[in-house]
Amino acid sequence: MGNLKLRGISILLGLGLAGMAGTAQAAPCMEVVLTGVQGGPPVFQGQAGAGTLVRYGTEENKCSDVLLQFDAGRGTTQQLSKIGVPVGKLNAVFFTHVHSDHSEGLMDMMQLRWHFNSGGPKIDMVCSDDITAPKGHIMSCRSYGANLGAALIASGEMAQRLAENPKRLPGGPSELLNIMTFMGSDDAQTVWEKGDVKVTAVKSRHVPGHASYRVDTPAGSVVIGGDAGNDTPAPPRNASTSAQVEALAQGADVVVHSVIHPIMGPDGESGFPPPIYFRQSTATDLGGLSQRAGVKHLMLTHHIPPLGASKQGPYPVKKGGLSADDYIQAVRESGYDGNIVIGPDLTKLRLVAE
Repeated sequence: MGNLKLRGISILLGLGLAGMAGTAQAAPCMEVVLTGVQGGPPVFQGQAGAGTLVRYGTEENKCSDVLLQFDAGRGTTQQLSKIGVPVGKLNAVFFTHVHSDHSEGLMDMMQLRWHFNSGGPKIDMVCSDDITAPKGHIMSCRSYGANLGAALIASGEMAQRLAENPKRLPGGPSELLNIMTFMGSDDAQTVWEKGDVKVTAVKSRHVPGHASYRVDTPAGSVVIGGDAGNDTPAPPRNASTSAQVEALAQGADVVVHSVIHPIMGPDGESGFPPPIYFRQSTATDLGGLSQRAGVKHLMLTHHIPPLGASKQGPYPVKKGGLSADDYIQAVRESGYDGNIVIGPDLTKLRLVAE
């Protein structure tokens, strides 16, 4: 990817450096924005649900040639509006899995597009093929997208809106989705491309159909791990992290990954369910993965527990809550010597090609 330099620092670390004049303004840039850092279904102080925006372009256009949203938890549309990204400008939305805390914001997003962008273009919705879970139910991202407006159609909302403006699509927001699915594989496969931007994916363990992604651009590369964990569901094992994600992350500039702090483990006092704890990646193990893969920047998201929260849902947090330093210390115990980014919603990181 050539020589890179860090131009925009995370919100936690402070403001980015000023842009350079002249030709430097046209330098390729990639920006990674944590649109929501809430871990799991609980709510805490208005945090948005899980999501990451990856934007690519030039310094001149604020990295806005290609806009990719990975997961869309509750509040994603509102978060994008805070940073001046209209949902009608998104090129694609990718889902790691269809747990509600990662996907329930899609309805808001697509209903807004339906209201004001019914003329298109469609947005690509990229996710895994249907898969039958061990207990027999089917996990279907495709069905989720295809039935997105079902409740609004059943309630008469669509008919009323169409009566007011017949130019809107009669089938509702699902008609604006170009659903693209892929069969999960341990080996990376290309699932989306546009110009200089390529997205590859691997299957990873969390729930059936879970996928992790890598975005490669001339300004840098980022891996979106989602909620990935080790294929072995509980100890004994070498780590809580995914071997597939580690392979995908080799040489990447940035890894964005859901995190659980070891304080929530079975040997603690939280009462957090061990099977749920063991299917997440711990802060310390994510540090180890990033060190082995040569990752420069580790961005922690989907925080379990949230920063400053005395509980994760009904489960108490020892010490009455964790700080960013508590998470950073847990990562450093692995020996990771790269940059650690942890902060609130809309924490961001920008890479600029020299």
